[in-house]
Amino acid sequence: MPIEILMPALSPTMEEGTLAKWLVKEGDAVASGDLLAEIETDKATMEFEAVDEGIIGKLLVADGTENVAVNSAIAVLLEDGESSSEVEAAPSAPASPAPAAEAATSSPAKSATLASSPASAPPAAADKAAEGARLFATPLARKLAAQNNVDLTRLSGSGPRGRIVKADIEAAGSAVSADRTVASMASAASTSGAASAPQSANFETISKLYAERAYEEISLDRMRKTIAARLTEAKQTVPHFYLRRDVMLDNLLGFRGEMNAALAERDVKLSVNDFVIKACALALTTVPTANAIWAGDRILQFTPADIAVAVAIDGGLITPVLKDADQKSLSVLSTEMKDLATRAKGRKLAPDEYQGGSFAISNLGMFGIDNFDAVINPPHGAILAVGAGKKKPVVTASGELSVATVMSLTLSVDHRVIDGALGAELLNVIVKNLENPMAMLA
Repeated sequence: MPIEILMPALSPTMEEGTLAKWLVKEGDAVASGDLLAEIETDKATMEFEAVDEGIIGKLLVADGTENVAVNSAIAVLLEDGESSSEVEAAPSAPASPAPAAEAATSSPAKSATLASSPASAPPAAADKAAEGARLFATPLARKLAAQNNVDLTRLSGSGPRGRIVKADIEAAGSAVSADRTVASMASAASTSGAASAPQSANFETISKLYAERAYEEISLDRMRKTIAARLTEAKQTVPHFYLRRDVMLDNLLGFRGEMNAALAERDVKLSVNDFVIKACALALTTVPTANAIWAGDRILQFTPADIAVAVAIDGGLITPVLKDADQKSLSVLSTEMKDLATRAKGRKLAPDEYQGGSFAISNLGMFGIDNFDAVINPPHGAILAVGAGKKKPVVTASGELSVATVMSLTLSVDHRVIDGALGAELLNVIVKNLENPMAMLA
């Protein structure tokens, strides 16, 4: 019987992707491990491999097709003795997430996953909950379930590794469409005093306001959609508060110059950002209670200091993670960061290189920004916004007026994880590390 090749889940939160390019054609013989296609997620373009051997009987999804649901059929593989006539009526892959149960009944073909997708789904969530195991659900599914009083423990997930996804909530008859959610938010804003606000913030409503003005309509790519969804969720659900400190950079800049001179033969050049990464990593080990994230109904406190660093790329941003940053030298951190940033801009990072971490850094100092407030990227517990170092008048400890290079830091904190005093302690240690850079090498 023909084998369905399914759209793989290339990250724990992926629900759909773009089939960028097929690397095989119908009639090609493939073996386990052969490359089949390139898949675009919101963060990277990745190749995936065949699990079974056989003949490509039919490609169900064309090159460049967007919004292909995870676990939907994208091609059919023929085994020995089978002909292409057996798959002439095979269905095309859906353009939006659909429950696995529906996909399984849509075709007589067997289901087979690719190397990067789960081999089988775990038992129903209710059974897992009864056994005390963790219940897996995407953030969007949890949000919709909470809004519509859906008991997640009664659902069986159709996503990767049995994860409950948006489609499962919809299948239960309780999902709310994006338009209805936006409309209700706009209505709530109107009743609270925004009388002139439109009742629905969708394209049709907004475009009517500017019907007589010239504009260019720009479609959202997958990355921009993900950024919009995640950061909207962050500002709506994460209780942010902000702590600010100035840092005197003169000692660090002098020390950095000496180190760069010594490292010139090794072609290593340290940046101020490298020192910021190291200072934050060491601060998390000094204040371990702040090295934590919010995990729904509990807090996860970490031993390693894994630091995510925001990198601007074409059309958005990505946060590659420097693991065990507290244990690495400045030169190693610098080399790793440059490599991650280069591959991030080419969208060549693997999922495990941009997922995870408990703390993030966003540095706009190189753009001349004095200071700003960064939005926390869930599930991180905090993010440090770094401004530019500029010459400013300061009063010394002896009361004299002097000039120093001053850099502004703003720590955005998730109040569910870190309280005010704890956040202040963490920021003070970061400042101390930066103003005494030599101590970071001890």
